[in-house]
Amino acid sequence: MIFSWIAQRRRDRIRRQPMRSDWSQIIDRNVAYVHRLNRDERAKLESDALVFIAEKNWEGCQGLTMNDEIRVTIAAQISLLCLGFTDQFFDMVQSILVYPDVYTAKSHTSIGSGVLMEGVSHREGEAWYRGPVILSWADVLEDGDRDNDGNNLVLHEFAHQLDMLNGRVVDGTPPLETQAQFDRWQTLIEREYEQLVSDCQYGRSHVINSYGAEHISEFFAVATETFFERPLSFRARHPELYEIFSQYYRQNPAARFDG
Repeated sequence: MIFSWIAQRRRDRIRRQPMRSDWSQIIDRNVAYVHRLNRDERAKLESDALVFIAEKNWEGCQGLTMNDEIRVTIAAQISLLCLGFTDQFFDMVQSILVYPDVYTAKSHTSIGSGVLMEGVSHREGEAWYRGPVILSWADVLEDGDRDNDGNNLVLHEFAHQLDMLNGRVVDGTPPLETQAQFDRWQTLIEREYEQLVSDCQYGRSHVINSYGAEHISEFFAVATETFFERPLSFRARHPELYEIFSQYYRQNPAARFDG
């Protein structure tokens, strides 16, 4: 209780500080989506970003030198995801590791009969239970430069972190306020996930990226990217799913694209 009170007071002090003008310029340059926000939304995004910058342990990997541009760009994109939340600062994520580009990591694939095949895979990012989050800086920059293609690595990996707020098992369902919301979410997310799997199998067109058919947790993360970056198509093709995402994130991104 005391620790929580102290942390909240510290965050309040951080959020009351004005953002440095050079940091605001970085956001203008590297996060195209901010130009769709109104004044109050932009102010909240900047104040939340200051907390992420101050509280997270930022590490460059494979020779990448950590600097303000990297911190500010990533923090601003995390804050976009959290615009509708009052105090969501991903306390379980202590570190954000940033590689210069796509990186390789060990992988294990089951080939049956209890046998695992070891190998390596190329990755743009990862989200681990209780942290860290790992990101490719090249992909963060590329995704930030476009706000309407349905791809955003930061939104994707931190959507996984929202999913993991319920525990280690990722199932495409973040914490919800009521049992009725939970029941409706589970029904819709499973139905829409199965529809995407079917669409991919039979070559039918779909708005949500086919990577979402890999697992229901990936469906939630990919659908989150689509919700923010292709909201008009998302709403037209998946109106009920758009509604529950809008209720959960407390945002209506379609209104930002209507004009």
